[in-house]
Amino acid sequence: MKFPRKHTLKEIASLINVDYVGSDDFSVLGMNEIHVVESGDIVFVDHPKYYDKALNSAATIVLINKKVECPEGKALLISDDPFRDFNKLTNHFKPFHSANAAISDTATIGEGTIIQPNCFIGNNVTIGKNCIIHANTSIYDDTVIGNNVVIHAGTVLGASAFYYKNRPEGFDQLLSSGRVVIKDDVHIGALCTIDRGVTADTTIGEGSKLDNQIQIGHDTVIGKKCLIASQTGIAGCVVVEDEVTLWGQVGVKSGITIAKGTVLYAQSGLGHTTEAGKTYFGSPAMDAREKFKEMAYIKQIPEILKKLKK
Repeated sequence: MKFPRKHTLKEIASLINVDYVGSDDFSVLGMNEIHVVESGDIVFVDHPKYYDKALNSAATIVLINKKVECPEGKALLISDDPFRDFNKLTNHFKPFHSANAAISDTATIGEGTIIQPNCFIGNNVTIGKNCIIHANTSIYDDTVIGNNVVIHAGTVLGASAFYYKNRPEGFDQLLSSGRVVIKDDVHIGALCTIDRGVTADTTIGEGSKLDNQIQIGHDTVIGKKCLIASQTGIAGCVVVEDEVTLWGQVGVKSGITIAKGTVLYAQSGLGHTTEAGKTYFGSPAMDAREKFKEMAYIKQIPEILKKLKK
């Protein structure tokens, strides 16, 4: 998330009431999760295991729970609870705005687009030309939808990321300030849920087609011309490259890449990055040919045991 204007380190520190290391006028342009940070961004870290990753990332301001040596050209915000203070910044720069109409006055809807009854279109939503949004679809604030998009009934775009910190008193949610971006010529089936990014975008690429009842987690990026069948669940921060096919009931672990042209057969559970153009099956998923050979060998075990008993 980029801020509406440039802020100084001193200004940001005063917003969350923390000490800082760096010049008062050090430039702060936005805030992001570590996998999407750029120069001028704030990133937060609250565990020593990840200090080096945060300090060496592209972020130039690190919100951290220990005073450490500050890398050259960067600044620190010293907080006793970086998770809490990251949420404070989100609330300040991207507060929740309640709706007062089924279709917000701030929404932009292109020529030829049809909105069926009982849809909710939130604040600052943009919908392109010649789209069809079927009944009972909910499109949360800031969602961007391209041209010639079809979204079937009951789908929800832009719900919060499933991202929590386990505290003694219960689970504390990391607030979401990102968007959902749907490119041109995408079809989304009924009862799908696509969560917004925490600070960036969850994106469905041009020409991709989604079946019914699919879940796509925060900050996941789906490429062009992908096919995703019913009841597939993709966790957050996954990169799905172009022309990938995921058949029904596939489950995908967070933070991996599904390479271009990958095919995952139905009910596979994928926990690792794939190789381009390969087909996978099983849980955990492996090369489909090898998996089928393995299954054939297993079928032979009773017969082998019979022979051994003779």
